[in-house]
Amino acid sequence: MNHLLEVCVDSLESALAAQSGGADRLELCANLLIGGTSPSPALIEEVLAAVTIPVNVLLRPRFGDFCFTDAEKRILIREVETCRDLGVHGVVLGALLPDGRLDRDHLAQCIEAGGPNLSHTLHRAFDLCRDPFEGLEDAVALGFDTILTSGQQAKAIEGAALLGRLVEKAAGRIQILAGSGVGPGCLEALARTGVRQFHFSAKRPAESPMVFRRTGVPMGLPLADEYLREYADPTLVAQVKNTLRTLDL
Repeated sequence: MNHLLEVCVDSLESALAAQSGGADRLELCANLLIGGTSPSPALIEEVLAAVTIPVNVLLRPRFGDFCFTDAEKRILIREVETCRDLGVHGVVLGALLPDGRLDRDHLAQCIEAGGPNLSHTLHRAFDLCRDPFEGLEDAVALGFDTILTSGQQAKAIEGAALLGRLVEKAAGRIQILAGSGVGPGCLEALARTGVRQFHFSAKRPAESPMVFRRTGVPMGLPLADEYLREYADPTLVAQVKNTLRTLDL
């Protein structure tokens, strides 16, 4: 049985590490520490020039919920156009109305801007929508080809029951990509739901090369160690990839 492994990365170093570990596809973002935001065009270009596997780009204008202002919506559409022109494989996006439904009008504009040759993944805004089955049908109708979801739980393994129902309801019309807390220990259980695509970041910590360190002057995240960086671990990517190869599900 074929399984797809997507690794979420926010740097060129992580992109190369994920590819060397055997990732089938990348989701490229910035600021993975806060759940990911839109990467710069320069980072997109650097990654596209360096890797040979497909690259999907996360588009999210800021940290927080997915109910966007008109200005944020205009920016998202322009980011879709930029990604299209740069030649990425796909974009990963989502938006909600205040009542928890998908913002169909805005998402339709985004997909139209992307055009027929761009893959469109509905990101984890889906996990915050009011009705997952309504969201599934809306995503199909809009033309998304994939939904990234944890089954509306903090971790995908906790949402396994819903993931299975989504796979059943999707009936091949759209792919269900399981994400959040995915790792070697839960792959078999997730695969038993019928999910065939898996998303994880394979993060490992790395010390900053800074020797002189001024304390007590945080640059935006007072509770985080700003001299500790995280990169994708190719060994962990390879471990997950090899585990997927052994699954007879």
